[in-house]
Amino acid sequence: MEISKFIETMNRWGRDKVPFLFAIDFEMEQPWIVKESDLDSTQIQFAIDGVTNAVPNKKQAPIALAKKVIPLEIYRAKFDRVMAGLAYGDSFLTNLTIKTEIETTSTLQEIFAASKATYKLLWRDRFLVFSPETFVKIGNGKILSYPMKGTIDADLTGAEQKILTDQKELAEHVTIVDLIRNDISQVADNVRVTRFRYIDKIRTSHKNLLQVSSEITGDLPADYSSRLGDIIVKLLPAGSVSGAPKKKTVQIIREAEREKRGFYTGVFGYFNGSVLDSGVMIRFIEKDGDKYFYRSGGGITTQSVVSSEYQEAIDKVYVPVD
Repeated sequence: MEISKFIETMNRWGRDKVPFLFAIDFEMEQPWIVKESDLDSTQIQFAIDGVTNAVPNKKQAPIALAKKVIPLEIYRAKFDRVMAGLAYGDSFLTNLTIKTEIETTSTLQEIFAASKATYKLLWRDRFLVFSPETFVKIGNGKILSYPMKGTIDADLTGAEQKILTDQKELAEHVTIVDLIRNDISQVADNVRVTRFRYIDKIRTSHKNLLQVSSEITGDLPADYSSRLGDIIVKLLPAGSVSGAPKKKTVQIIREAEREKRGFYTGVFGYFNGSVLDSGVMIRFIEKDGDKYFYRSGGGITTQSVVSSEYQEAIDKVYVPVD
């Protein structure tokens, strides 16, 4: 579907209060939108904050992933391209991502059923998302966003204090909050940060993590329901998975990563006829032939250390479970 057709369809269904599910890839080249009444659960399954079309699976085997980690030197080449852009002043923060081949005895369907996340999407046995990150929530005349930036092993001594006092992490988070606030100001009034750097705990199959987030809110115009498509697309790509400033940073990302992200780091969401809830497509497994790849990454600033960023990207290859 062309992006212009996607926008027109979302605007119309929003105006008419037609429930729908949608997804937009990072490059905005293959967006799709489908009425809830037309959803085929054999092709698309979703779960967003308790709303789902998936049949519960009561028998859940343990999920195990074996990582085939890329060599540090391959990561370093990508990292160095990002650092060159930062040094030149083309970007203040760049989100660099990698693909890690994984081996698992579980199917994408089984991982979908076992994983615990606010935003889950299984698309045609091609890719799976189990994301904790909200893109935007829209309803009752308000728009809200909860950018996530900053992750640490929860079992480290003094983990919460370490991440909250880390100057690199603080600079990265402030940059993203400022970017998202400016983005939302394009579509809303009275934009403000209502919570700054609060901590969520995430349990995984390997370790527990602390994730740092903030909350940003704004007031939408009276006709916002008939402009849902325009609002969503104007905010893309998501700032937390691109960087600042967006245009030059996306160019750096293309040169460093040297491949399209596709639906990874895009957004997907559900509109129930009155409220739209959407997530950023991080925590992402894709199937390519008979192989599986897990995509992960993190924000790079001038204060970043290549070994630390490399380890963070690898640590994010996990499945969140109870």
